[in-house]
Amino acid sequence: MDQYLIHATLPEPDGRVLEITPESANWKYVGFAVYSLGPSETFAKKTDDREFCIVLLSGKADIVTSQSAWMEIGKRESVFERIPPVSVYVPHNDWFRVSALTRLEFAVCSAPGRGKFPARLIRSEDVSIEARGYASTSRTIFNVLPETQPADSLLITEVYTPNGHWSSYPPHRHDVDDLPSQSYLEETYYFRIDPPRNGFAIQRLYEDGDRGVTLTVKDGDTVMVPRGYHPVAAAPGYELYYLNVMAGPRRTWKFHDDPDHVWIKSEASLFR
Repeated sequence: MDQYLIHATLPEPDGRVLEITPESANWKYVGFAVYSLGPSETFAKKTDDREFCIVLLSGKADIVTSQSAWMEIGKRESVFERIPPVSVYVPHNDWFRVSALTRLEFAVCSAPGRGKFPARLIRSEDVSIEARGYASTSRTIFNVLPETQPADSLLITEVYTPNGHWSSYPPHRHDVDDLPSQSYLEETYYFRIDPPRNGFAIQRLYEDGDRGVTLTVKDGDTVMVPRGYHPVAAAPGYELYYLNVMAGPRRTWKFHDDPDHVWIKSEASLFR
């Protein structure tokens, strides 16, 4: 089970608390890391052959690239304020520097890039908000970098699941390159839980006809989803946030519902 579940650590000298690379994940596309900086601390990185999206989880920062600079950005002190994040997209063959103005947490999402699009600020106001599901599967989606917005590979969303609710449900998968019916997308789930002490969520990873694995995730954990169905449940009493990063050979999200559970969609027109 630990091959899919990554725990956060105390910050490394560069502020890194968690990192997944294509090499460590044994896949081809998605890279994901989380950093925690104190005021006046900085983090810098070259993008090389990958595109990046820096998602400000909490705090304020200055972010500079080779062509642009955005000063004093960031609108929330916690992801549970439910304000869409401020993010910065950076293409391949570039660099970026993040300078913390306050205590700062940010995610660094990456995937193969071709440099077709310039660096840009993704304002909180640019993020569309979507209600998804029905009754105990209802949740709120912040579309940070959806396929309707320019990027080479990355697809990024934030998801808020109320306590006691299910998410990524009915179970679906996107691990076969078979468009238009299904696209191949690797995916990471970065979890935060409120309140964090003793809080937990459950994520099941399985394929057709098997039991799969069931993971208990805590605040700050990340789950890698290379294949299969991957529903999530928030424990009663604990609000659940997760940041999804997806990428694959083609930048579109086409999923396949588990045929054993797709009947649930017919119970309410609000399922989508």
